[in-house]
Amino acid sequence: MNDRPGEENLSRQQLKSRHTKEKIFQAAKQILQTEGYEALSIKNICEKAGVSNGSFYHHFQTKDDLLSYYIEDQPSINPDLLAVPADLKEVRETIISVYLNYVAYCRDLGVTFIANYYTPKNQALNPETRTKRPYPITTVRSYLEKAMEAGVLPQHLNLEEITTDIRMLVIGNVFEWSMRNGEPDFEGNVRRSIGTYLDGVLDGKD
Repeated sequence: MNDRPGEENLSRQQLKSRHTKEKIFQAAKQILQTEGYEALSIKNICEKAGVSNGSFYHHFQTKDDLLSYYIEDQPSINPDLLAVPADLKEVRETIISVYLNYVAYCRDLGVTFIANYYTPKNQALNPETRTKRPYPITTVRSYLEKAMEAGVLPQHLNLEEITTDIRMLVIGNVFEWSMRNGEPDFEGNVRRSIGTYLDGVLDGKD
């Protein structure tokens, strides 16, 4: 995992805390990749990371809280891309770009990690319990709200339904990609499925 921006401004204690947190995550990632979700206990994570249980709970509330931490390391989105859109075509392409950014991150983590991460037992995937982190769905929701406030999107659109529908489309593509060991056209399928959905939702609203 790469150093995060702004590390040069942190104190020695803050740097130590951040590096310990990332060491715990890397241990969990290795367990997921080699042994699967069932082997991902706090005991096993701490042993592999070489830290105490107390150190684990200092940084994470639960195992699923740790798993949701991985999303923080995804490549950031160019803020200019998320500026107020000029029209619905720009809205469509920006939303697709946000999720293609996530697709690239999934590829970096690898099929094995993603296949073990996307399990119904992982409550980090539950939108009702997940912590506030830069998930694509959060980014897209904020972007759509901005577009609606600017009058680019009509006020009657249900943003909760739209963002939920897109999230489910992406999860389906993630499962397909990981289940077939990375063979499907991940980027192409995500672009097509989200684009087709948005064409239906936004058709005639420009």
